[in-house]
Amino acid sequence: QVQLVEAGGGLVQAGGSLRLSCAASGRPISRYVMGWFRQAPGKEREFVAAINWGGSSTYYADSVKDRFTISRDNAKNLVYLQMNSLKPEDTAVFYCAAGSLWYEKISPSDMAYWGQGTQVTVSS
Repeated sequence: QVQLVEAGGGLVQAGGSLRLSCAASGRPISRYVMGWFRQAPGKEREFVAAINWGGSSTYYADSVKDRFTISRDNAKNLVYLQMNSLKPEDTAVFYCAAGSLWYEKISPSDMAYWGQGTQVTVSS
């Protein structure tokens, strides 16, 4: 099993930036596709971004493309989500997840391991 712990959430004004991190333990993340998902109040959990095992390929939700960047450091067992030009509609709990399937806009049901989430709030 792999344990995931997110950090870096907080309150930011619209147009600002945040960098989320996800620290993994238990197994090397090089074994997994890593992804970020988010869930706003009253909404379903949705895909945000994913990165393949070696970090050579990424996918993004249309709503965050060109604003968010996912990256990974397999040597440190860390995954990041750099979020720029944040909008109030980005307000959500952001989750880090690990899985084995690689395709565009990965479904949350295809991710095997989840962190506890970190709150991101963007004020207008």
